[in-house]
Amino acid sequence: MIDPTLETKQLVADSARDFAQQFILPHVMEWDEAQHFPVEVMKKAGSFGFLGMLVPEAYGGSGFGYHEYVAVVQEISKVDPSIGLSIAAHNSLATNHILKFGTESQKLQWLPKLASGDWIGAWGLTEHNTGSDAGGMNSTAVKDGDNWILNGTKNFITHGISSDVAVVIFRTGEKGDSHGMTAFVIERGTPGFTSGKKENKLGMRASETAELIFDQCRIPDENRLGEVGDGFIQSMKILDGGRISIAALSLGVARGAYEAAVKYAKERVQFGKPISSFQGISFKLADMATNIEAAELLTQQASQLINEGKKMTKQSAMCKLFASEACVHIANEAVQVFGGYGYSKEFPVEKFYRDSKLCTIGEGTSEIQKVVIAKQILK
Repeated sequence: MIDPTLETKQLVADSARDFAQQFILPHVMEWDEAQHFPVEVMKKAGSFGFLGMLVPEAYGGSGFGYHEYVAVVQEISKVDPSIGLSIAAHNSLATNHILKFGTESQKLQWLPKLASGDWIGAWGLTEHNTGSDAGGMNSTAVKDGDNWILNGTKNFITHGISSDVAVVIFRTGEKGDSHGMTAFVIERGTPGFTSGKKENKLGMRASETAELIFDQCRIPDENRLGEVGDGFIQSMKILDGGRISIAALSLGVARGAYEAAVKYAKERVQFGKPISSFQGISFKLADMATNIEAAELLTQQASQLINEGKKMTKQSAMCKLFASEACVHIANEAVQVFGGYGYSKEFPVEKFYRDSKLCTIGEGTSEIQKVVIAKQILK
């Protein structure tokens, strides 16, 4: 008997694979070289249901769970991790924050636009002076009657320029107090809300990364998500799911690099034989395949737990840590399999190599994942 969940997951994966081949593959290097974020392709992804994967149908979403969502991010990322990253950030950060912590009226106001791709979302926690130490943020929100006055700058924000709406965390209490931060939704066009510097990046270049700037930005209290002081706690819960997203992204990078390496190793002839017949190469491929399988199992375990509404902080950190470190290693080994051609932009592995490194940094560095895991196993 066919498991209906597996059948649905395969259908969703096939749809994402076809989408990537048709709308992304022909433009990968063009977008990378120009550092162009293809807004039109993101909106097309919305029409395919890929931007509201976790959003219930009642709010215009696809109503899927994490297994299907992971499959989409993987398949897109096998072709272009930049677009996989953008789809992951839109789903798991901005959209998911509103879904998990918004009121019914807030969900009805923003989720249908985000799920359809009519609007693109951004999520802001990191600042220039804070990376892993998010509690040290300087951006502030001060209550003024029925409004809030926002001031500060967020950086390394996916869709920092092209987003239509952003979920942003501001300090409303003392610096360093985990209950001193609050989340707000700010629509593009709100006076005092602008974009700043766009980052010129090593990899993931077609995924836009830029600053969000707030200068005496006034928003109504109804744009607040959850209770005052809950913003940091909410963010940590959002990042639990976000780590599964980065594991899925990492798996896409790893699979893309691995499949390219296998194909090349079978075709490339040296000393009268395909290089795949040499143990030095075949062992590399064996290690790559094993690491991918292990990362997949960790990611599926975390996905199952979050689907069931169970605590998965440890598992999400583990899958993110293992998958991201594995994808960097696998991309590096794929370049080695290609030899001199691996260093050329004529072949895909040099881009996978550049793209891979972000996976060990974004949404919590590998070192922070180890801190999270250690706290979970030692408490």
